Amino acid sequence: MIYYSGIGVDLVSFIQDLTVRVVMVAWALFLLSWSIGWVLRGSPIPFYRVKRLGQDLIEDAVIGAFWLALGSTVFALISYIVSNVSLPMPPPPSI
Repeated sequence: MIYYSGIGVDLVSFIQDLTVRVVMVAWALFLLSWSIGWVLRGSPIPFYRVKRLGQDLIEDAVIGAFWLALGSTVFALISYIVSNVSLPMPPPPSI
């Protein structure tokens, strides 16, 4: 058992908690950049570069969301496998 801040925490649950927090921040950053991109793209500013910057932010946010979803899925699968492997073996059958 690993002790973190005086509280006994299992390593797997600590990593899962840390991953959930990082993923939440990443999704919030995705929503922020996606929203700013649409605001810049739809703004009535007559400068092409501003609208192109908005389009670039939208494209980068969507690609980032794809990789974030893929990475979250892979980590969840690995976490599921590790939690099942770390279970104690069942007792042998008795005759």
